[in-house]
Amino acid sequence: MTETSTVATVNTLEAHCWGSVGKPLPGVEVKIGDDGEILLRGPNMMHGYYKNDEATRDTLESDGWLHTGDLGYVDDEGFLFINGRKKDIIITAGGKNITPANLENGLKQNQWISQAVVIGDRRPYLVVLITLDPEEVPKFAEAHGLKPEEVAQSDEMRAEVQKIVDHVNDDYGRVEQIKKFTILPEDLSQEQGTLTPTLKVKRNVVNEKFDPEIQQLYG
Repeated sequence: MTETSTVATVNTLEAHCWGSVGKPLPGVEVKIGDDGEILLRGPNMMHGYYKNDEATRDTLESDGWLHTGDLGYVDDEGFLFINGRKKDIIITAGGKNITPANLENGLKQNQWISQAVVIGDRRPYLVVLITLDPEEVPKFAEAHGLKPEEVAQSDEMRAEVQKIVDHVNDDYGRVEQIKKFTILPEDLSQEQGTLTPTLKVKRNVVNEKFDPEIQQLYG
């Protein structure tokens, strides 16, 4: 984060743990808030936002703890793990708090899937919008006797994605599982406004742009 002078934790050759962002640098403290948010304190934290006292108060506590906006945990050996963003938490109609990044990352481990956007805030169950990796689609098309443009809506790809969704769901309780999905005809991109310049998904734009597809999933 810019607010932490860019770095607060690190994996080293002597102390590393795959999947973590490492241990705190000397002088840096880490704690996890009651809501799962990662808080940091140390000499490398900012003193405040330039000419924006309100934003400073929202981010930096009087005793120096910086609210990162990230969700995570510290394991028994002191390694910090990040598993989502606080602002992305989904609260279902039943009041269940769900971090969509966990499900999305599980889906994106598959070679065919480029993006996965889980939807479900204030809704009865979770659904997901899937986009296919444009570099992998020709391989699938050739293997199944399809044209590349036919892959997204083909029965073969739907069956493949269903297997992927079922596999990811196995790691979660019933209320946290994805119930339905749809495969979008094209990948998300900066050009269509659905990705930021750093290739992060703009959830609000995706929700608005693909509202008809989302409504069908809840129909």
